[in-house]
Amino acid sequence: MPDRVAIVTGGASGIGAACAERLAADGFRVLVADVQAEPGGALAARLGGEFVHTDVTREDDIEALVDRAGPLEVFFANAGVFGALGPIERTDTAEAEWTIAVNLRGTLLCLKHAVRVMRPRGRGSIIVTASPGGVVGGVGPHVYSATKAGVAGLVRSVAAEVRDYGIRVNSVVPGAIVSPMTAAVLAGDPADLGAAARAMAPSPLVGRPGVPGDVAGAVSFLAGQDSGFVTGTELFVDAGYTHAPGPASFAKGGFAGH
Repeated sequence: MPDRVAIVTGGASGIGAACAERLAADGFRVLVADVQAEPGGALAARLGGEFVHTDVTREDDIEALVDRAGPLEVFFANAGVFGALGPIERTDTAEAEWTIAVNLRGTLLCLKHAVRVMRPRGRGSIIVTASPGGVVGGVGPHVYSATKAGVAGLVRSVAAEVRDYGIRVNSVVPGAIVSPMTAAVLAGDPADLGAAARAMAPSPLVGRPGVPGDVAGAVSFLAGQDSGFVTGTELFVDAGYTHAPGPASFAKGGFAGH
């Protein structure tokens, strides 16, 4: 087994699958962790890695996943759900608890067990999928947004603890990405990526919606030594949606000559 092992949760499709492919191309042996056995197994086989059925709400699953990996260098905690939808006064409590269990508790468990095996080795990179919904109000479902805000705080807090052990912890913050997850919400069918792309088309900031490969490039950077001085931060892959959404109106048109 090579001494470069990466885990990707939620790795069977969408952003996770693209990142698994990129990490494999970067030389990692990739463990694809997901509840989707058929696509996850097919992807792992194609990449020369391994599929591990993993429910991130179950600590036993995550503990076994990490122990199976061997010399773990990168853990990409990507599994997530939009979860509970609708107005706050009609929020289904069971749906809300499940959303929290996957997005926040699951991330906490991933961090816990990744650090457990990385600390004795004195190195490692942990990457977490966050969201603009955790930063900007009104762009994501309520409970989802709360969990992603929690994820951002968790990343910063854990990064401060584990940097002394040679472990870096960062997050990627994807914007509007055409994926099965967004297609399920926008088109009612996770396989209808075309409909999702058309739904996102009216307001892209850079002329197109994002694709999973955009996020994979960011994850590759955070996984490698080029980001060796980067920890406790958020890498926004959102075409400026979160921090530069404006059209710069006062630098264009009639103001361009000033």
